[in-house]
Order: sequence, then structure tokens, then C-alpha cells
Amino acid sequence: MYVYNDFDEAFVRERVAQFRGQVERRVSGALTEDEFKPLRLMNGLYLQLHAYMLRVAVPYGTLNPVQMRQLAYLAETYDKGYGHFTTRQNIQYNWPKLADVPDMLEALADVGMHAIQTSGNTIRNVTADHFAGAAADEIEDPRPVAELLRQWSTDHPEFQFLPRKFKIAVTGSPTDRAVTKAHDIGLRMVRDASGAPGFEVIVGGGLGRTPMVGKVLREFLPKADLLPYCEAIVSVYNLLGRRDNKYKARIKITVHENGIDTIRSLVEAKFAELRPVFAGFDQQLLTQIEGHFAPPTFRSAPTDSYEAARLANPAFRSWSDTNLSAHKAEGYAIVSISIKKHGATPGDATADQMRVMADLAERFGHGELRISHEQNVILPHVHKSDLAAVYAVLREADLATANIGLVSDIIACPGMDYCALATARSIPVAQDIATRFEELKLEHEVGPLKIKISGCINACGHHHVGHIGILGLDRAGVENYQITLGGDGSEDAAIGKRAGPGFSADEIVPAIERLVLGYLDLRAAPDETFLQTYRRLGIEPFKAILYPAAATEEKANAA
Repeated sequence: MYVYNDFDEAFVRERVAQFRGQVERRVSGALTEDEFKPLRLMNGLYLQLHAYMLRVAVPYGTLNPVQMRQLAYLAETYDKGYGHFTTRQNIQYNWPKLADVPDMLEALADVGMHAIQTSGNTIRNVTADHFAGAAADEIEDPRPVAELLRQWSTDHPEFQFLPRKFKIAVTGSPTDRAVTKAHDIGLRMVRDASGAPGFEVIVGGGLGRTPMVGKVLREFLPKADLLPYCEAIVSVYNLLGRRDNKYKARIKITVHENGIDTIRSLVEAKFAELRPVFAGFDQQLLTQIEGHFAPPTFRSAPTDSYEAARLANPAFRSWSDTNLSAHKAEGYAIVSISIKKHGATPGDATADQMRVMADLAERFGHGELRISHEQNVILPHVHKSDLAAVYAVLREADLATANIGLVSDIIACPGMDYCALATARSIPVAQDIATRFEELKLEHEVGPLKIKISGCINACGHHHVGHIGILGLDRAGVENYQITLGGDGSEDAAIGKRAGPGFSADEIVPAIERLVLGYLDLRAAPDETFLQTYRRLGIEPFKAILYPAAATEEKANAA
């Protein structure tokens, strides 16, 4: 993984010192909150419902054990003993004191981390496939490109005050685990007719109050052209994007209002202008960066002990069936650690749990960890002969829940428990759904099903691309939960359709239970997933399940 050079170190230290002075002036009253706001946002500090919140960047989701332990230290020293991993592969601390934030940033700098550009109208933390560098289906590790984009975008003088925030995601696999089509720029690695790797470039994706699936701007872009092409896109958006209405300022609206053909023409013209300016310097830099991402030295060892453990221990077998994914190296597996024990807060990990995961990465995982956009933690490189030992440690730490990709593996934003923008709670709904399906003992029978919950229209819980999406809203002072169906964040991305009227807080969990149990009756075969059943039958049978009284009335009227 990338290690800071002297320039990186000096830049981050200078920013910390600068912000320390700004915090001191705010605490003394020399700066008002209005004056301080743009300064704190440049350093990832928000003012939330109850306290400040610090959002720390985990570029493309990659961490080493030393960094994870430092995150644990921050959690127990400056917060309430835990951190919250987000859908942007970041970590948030919800309870820091303002005066302590510079010390937190200093501690982050000690391990090559920062909070720069995790907020504000700038290019945010670049995200990537959380299986990058390990996935069996991967064309190429996309993290060197993600690091190149990070270095280019950090403190870019032209792009610090864009019309609105700007998000980039990159994947090196045909299977899209980075939700690229819901980003301002999505980059999917593909091969051309000769087999050379390049990128399909997607623009104008996004969720929020106007959800849109991104459109293909270029079907194939050579790797060597990536940086000037991305700069061309952001430059065109910076000039063309609206600044008169923040709800219409994202590039998805710019693309929608001007049309993809117009945007393509403008971008290609700007690209032709910029390409000679880069003069290959970006490729020299990329070559240096790629040296930091050499794959580990994978070992060769028998896997008999893994197979024996699966036969001997049903709990281990269940965990390995759900929480392991195919690795590109023979004898290895990718381990997804669920931090969504039934009834727990999705995305929260305690300081002790962070240390356990750091220790496992050091002992068994070639010193690498990843944060997924699904709010779990990944050990990307574990030999199968070590999996039983890894599982035993995880079980002791309450981290061995076998639910990756199942009903209880719910994405949820912080909602009204923390966020000043939220209009409803998300966390209790996620906890209650997970607890209910644990009681029913059905989630393994149900199979793959992505439930995503947002506590407001901003859609930080990605509800629009959930197979089942839940949106919490305020209706005359009462929490009301809308359900959307058929969303998909994969390479076949789709925005979910609203099923009908919302449900009260008391009704939403029974409604989800009714919906999932009804699916079991509708599916054509035990291996037909919820999404496949929905696509085969459409929304009407599911609406009848959700609103049985309305369906009965409709039948009576028809008769």
C-alpha cells in the first residue's frame, strides 16, 4: 500500500498546524461559527446534531495494522470507545471536543492519514472495490490509479470550490463492487479488442433527492489518458455546473440538463487541450505509485485443515459459506468481517475490535485491511489453512457473524440519532430488522438480499440501490418510512421503485418481514434471489404483499 513521501508528510503537517491555529481562534471567540465553518469543512469536521463529527479519509478503503490501531486509539481517547465506518470507506468519530481535534489530526498524520477533503464542495475521498488486489475476477488492481487520483485531486487549486461535492469510484473487475454507476465519475476497468486494460468512463451518477444512474461517456479510455480525461470532466463541470441552486448543482443535473452528447463534446475538446500539458508526467508518477502496490508474497501450503474444520464445525462452515470470497491466489480466500452482529449498529466497531482486526491482519493477512462501502472490514489475503484460527479469534471478539450479503447485513446511515440533516431514525430500524430475522432463523434460506436505509432524502444509506430500500421521512412531525424495490448497485445498476405509501415506525419492521416472507412464496426456485424474482415478476405482486388491504379492495372492485 502507498506510504507517504516527504511531500505528503510536509503537506499534512502544515495543514494540521494551520488548523490548530484556526481552532484556537474559534475557541477564543476571535472567529464566529460562520467564519469557522468553511475552515473546519476543509479538514473534515462537521457540526452534527449533538456534537462535532470528524470524518477521516481511508483512501480507496486500504489500511495497515498500524493505522487501524491508531484509529482505535482515537476512538477510546477522544470519542466514546468506537468509530463508525461509512459507505464512503471513511471512519467517523461522533463525539470529539473541538479543542481536541488538532491533536486527533496530528495523531492521524503520525500514521500517514488525514481528514482533508472528506467534506466540502471538492473532490472527496476516492473509493474503490474493497476486494481490490485480491479478487479472482479482477483484471488489474485499481488502487494505483485511485492513489494517482487522490494525489491529483488533493488541494487541486482549481477544484476546491466546485458547484457541489464530487465523488469518484474505481473498480478493476467486471463485477462492480464499488457502485461506480452512482458516482459523479465511475471508472470500470475493461479490455479493448487487443486485450489492453483501460476504463469505461461513467459520469452523472448519484443518489440523493434526484437519483440517477450514470451514463457512459467513453466506452474505452486507455489507462495513459485517465488523469487528463478526469481533469477535463471536472473542468467542464466546474464551468458548466449550476451554482444558483445547491439541489441542482451536482454533475448528474449538469449532464441531464445539457445531454450526454453535449457533455462528451465539451470534455473531448478540453481533453485534447490538456493531454499535451501532462506530457507523460502522470504516467511517471503512476509507475512510482505502482511500486507501492506489489502483491504480497503468497505462500503455498496444504488446505486440508480448512476442509476438515468445515466438516467438524457447523458454525465455522456457515461462516465460511457467507463471509469468504474467491481469491486470485491458489489456496487463499478473501475474508469479510461483519461488524453487523444482529441488533448492533451497522458500521460501528469498538476500539478493542479494531485492535483485534489489526492483529489478525498482521498475523494472517499480509498486513492489509480494507473498509468496504457496505460498512464491513475485509482481510483481503488469508491462506485457507489459517481460516479456522481467524474464525476463532473473530468469534471471541464478537466479530464472527455469518451474514455477509444477507438480510441483516444492512447498510444504514447514522440517521436522526446523530445527523443534523436527518428527518428520521435509521439505526433502530436496522437493528430491529436484523434482530427479527435472527429470531425467525430464515436469512440463510432467504439468501442474498441487500437492505439499505437512509434517514433523509440525501440517501447516505444508498437506499435507492438497495434490493429493498427504506427512506425515513418526517410527515407532520411523525417518522414515516417509504419502501423502494428493485434497486441495484452492481454493474446492472438500477434505481429502486417506490412501492406505495410509507409506514410508521411501528409498522416498518412487520412490513419488511411480510415482504421477505412473501418473496419466499413467489420465487420460482430456492436459488432464485429476491432481485431475480422482482425482475421476473415486476413490482405488483410485492405491492400486494405490502398492502394487503388495498389488494383485497382492488379485487373486490374488479369483481
